[in-house]
Amino acid sequence: MKIVGTAIITDNSGRVLIGQRPEGKALAGLWEFPGGKQEEGETVEQCIVREIKEELDVTCAVGEFLTETTKVYPHGEFRLMFYRAALADGQEPKALVHQQLKWVKPEDLGEYEFPPADLEIINFLQQKY
Repeated sequence: MKIVGTAIITDNSGRVLIGQRPEGKALAGLWEFPGGKQEEGETVEQCIVREIKEELDVTCAVGEFLTETTKVYPHGEFRLMFYRAALADGQEPKALVHQQLKWVKPEDLGEYEFPPADLEIINFLQQKY
């Protein structure tokens, strides 16, 4: 099973950052929360910091653990670990990996198509915010 560190990044307006998965990858075109697979020897928190730098070209601080979910896809079994994360002051994320990035109000997340594993965190965010 692959562990995926996933960042729930919000702005000052309470909007959440999402990215559209690139063409040529599994689940292409679907929206997701930034993050990626944990590498050997790193904690989930270190994974999130590394992935945010690689995907968005920004530095982040990982905060509290929110929830987790496990999902089996044709391309493997994944355990998604969702953490709150904050971007360093004044940094703007860039879409280095995603087709595009959007800041979305939690109540509007249902308007975007996400992989099934993300539906639990969307429900969580909509209840909490």
